[in-house]
Amino acid sequence: MEQYQNPKDSMKSTWRRWDKSQWTLSHKLFEHANLYHVDLDREVPVHSKQEKVPYVSDWSLHRWIIFHASIPLILHQLYVYLTGQNFGPIIAFAFYYYTTRIFTSRELRNLREMGHTHGFLDGDKHERDGVPDVGVSKVLTSVMLASVVRPMMMVYLTYTATNAPASISWRWLPVEVSLYGIVLDFWFYWYHRIMHDVNGLWKYHRTHHLTKHPNPLLTIYADSEQEFFDIAGIPLMTYFTMKIMGFPMGFYEWHVCQLYVLFAELAGHSGLRLHASPPNPLTWLMRIFDAELVIEDHDLHHRKGWRKSHNYGKQTRVWDRVFGTCCDRIEGVDANIDYKNTVAMSIF
Repeated sequence: MEQYQNPKDSMKSTWRRWDKSQWTLSHKLFEHANLYHVDLDREVPVHSKQEKVPYVSDWSLHRWIIFHASIPLILHQLYVYLTGQNFGPIIAFAFYYYTTRIFTSRELRNLREMGHTHGFLDGDKHERDGVPDVGVSKVLTSVMLASVVRPMMMVYLTYTATNAPASISWRWLPVEVSLYGIVLDFWFYWYHRIMHDVNGLWKYHRTHHLTKHPNPLLTIYADSEQEFFDIAGIPLMTYFTMKIMGFPMGFYEWHVCQLYVLFAELAGHSGLRLHASPPNPLTWLMRIFDAELVIEDHDLHHRKGWRKSHNYGKQTRVWDRVFGTCCDRIEGVDANIDYKNTVAMSIF
């Protein structure tokens, strides 16, 4: 494994305990948002590798996403019903940008509470990495770019004021949500894998692998080239693939698909010591073929992955299973899962 000599590669995170007079605007914005993965003054339970891992049901995650995805659609449709007008593109962007921020904030705070309740994977060896002292501004910029660019891209490509949320293709929506994650993961799998395998491309991905025990705020902590593909490139490739396949993929359908992906991206970098799969209507089928992803899979990718690696998918293990790049789980082996001790994300 490469040894880090460059101070910019440091993952040391002490700034939350600094005197606040030393903080820049970036530090203050993080403090104001209060989206840290743990609270400094609260205990995080530590478990041995052999202790049972609680199980999170697929339905509890679907319920959380559907509830939060439905609220902006209902409010939008109510506005159309009461006024007889629809949002223009600028208002639509602002509305869905803000509601997605609420979605993200609520998920991050839920994940934090679950971390303080259930602990983290590999917690007996290493605590979760925080936002590094040298990368506070970079992490903030990455998070802000993702929150702005994706809704802007969706509005530009698919929004039309002649269609209200009630126009959503309800017949196709479950199919679109199911296949969107799998199609996105195909493009992400190969983009991710060649970044590891090709010498000339690894330099664009290595920053993301500075964290061996990531937290959700480090989901897109990467160099600019990777940020572009993570934030816009892969979603665009997935959207156009779905359109070529004949799916409607209107603005509202894409909004729901994107929230499913966003949820999985954040939870997949949480390192929570829970047996949970990214919600997908086809997870039950993937599970039959041992092709469902769980939190530990991507955690192991960060912990052990370097150059040629394994567990490249971030929504499923379908393509890792097809192309032979899965690795064995440690804490999440079936005999170690406590299916009777189920955990659910709190909607309220």
